[in-house]
Formats: sequence, C-alpha cells, structure tokens
Amino acid sequence: MVTGLRIAPADADRFDDVVTMLDPRGRGQVCWCLHWRQPRGLPVDGRREHLRDLSGRVPAPGLLAYLAEDGQRDGEHVADDVVGDVVGEVVGWVGLAPVSAASSLQHSRVLPRVEEAEWPTTWAVMCFVVRPGYRRRGIARALLEAAVDYARDHGARAVQGFPVEPAPGRRVPVGAAFVGTVGLFESVGFDRVGETAATSGRLPRWVLRRELVPSGG
Repeated sequence: MVTGLRIAPADADRFDDVVTMLDPRGRGQVCWCLHWRQPRGLPVDGRREHLRDLSGRVPAPGLLAYLAEDGQRDGEHVADDVVGDVVGEVVGWVGLAPVSAASSLQHSRVLPRVEEAEWPTTWAVMCFVVRPGYRRRGIARALLEAAVDYARDHGARAVQGFPVEPAPGRRVPVGAAFVGTVGLFESVGFDRVGETAATSGRLPRWVLRRELVPSGG
C-alpha cells in the first residue's frame, strides 16, 4: 500500500484538485461525476460549474486523496473545517452523496431503488479515479474507507455501491473500473445484496451495502 496518504473533503478550496482528477486533459466535456446527480436540463458545458457549486456545500460531493509530505500520518482523514493543511500531490478521487441528492438513482430502471424515506440516510458511492502510476497501491481502498466514515459523520445509516465483478483471474478494464469491484467493497465490510440490471464495460454490476452505526453510537 502507498504510504503518506491523506484523505480530505473535495471542498471549494480544493476544486482545482478536483479538476486535476476529473478533467486532466482540460476537455471540459467530461462526466464530472454528475451522472446520478445532474439537474434536469443542465447543459454539458455547465457541469464543471455545477460541481464547483456542490463543492461549496456540506457535505462535499467527494473526497480527494493526497500523497502527503513526510511527517503526516498515513491514511489520516481531514475534517470538513480543515482548510489548506493538506500538502502534497493529489492522486485520487471518490464521488459520493446521499440518495436524496442523486435524482437519477432515485428513479433508476437498472439499479435497485431504496424507499424515499431512506434517501437522506442511504449514501451511494458513485465513482473512483486514481491517477496513472498510483493504481493497484491501495488508494481506492483508502478512499472507500474514508467515504464510509464521511457518510457516517454526516448522518448516513447505510452506504451502497454498485461495483463490477470480473471473471476469476481477469483484471477489470480501465473503462469499467471507475465503479469499483466487488472485492474492493467486500474488503472494507460491505455485504453483497444482489444483482442489478446494470453493467460497466460489459461486466455485471452488483449491489454492495454496509449498514452503519451512527457516530458516537
């Protein structure tokens, strides 16, 4: 596992790092991790500014992983109110949100829905991005662990993901890996709930869920 890693909320002060992770080539017309939470009618060229707006709110729309300078503790999570103390190179992103903020997920035809009363307290892990040169070194796992903690700290009672499961001995194509793998989620305590009608890179996606004990409980 990579050492010297710190995880921080993707807030407005770190939006340049969000851009580095989600639009490294500066094309503009990328997903911006908005597939499930894009407002109806939002134009493609408005996605970046919409995510910037979300970055100014609490909870943040995602978390960022940094390779920190020597002397900072490995895997340390940084609180919402800490600004400017994370130094080092940004190397990873995970997008997450409560289902109440993910309108497409609320009405999905291919992913199982949760009851409306549970939308605010059921969170979804949306996507992972790890920069080339840093993959297969435990960064996605560290981000997922931090995502669970972050969701719990903001009132989540459960966290869900919809990862793929590759065939035994086969690696996941890069184009499908953004949703994570079943093994990744199971490694941090998620349970396999069932199949979905969705695929990524022609691989089937599963529902993985982790029930949470509230902070302080």
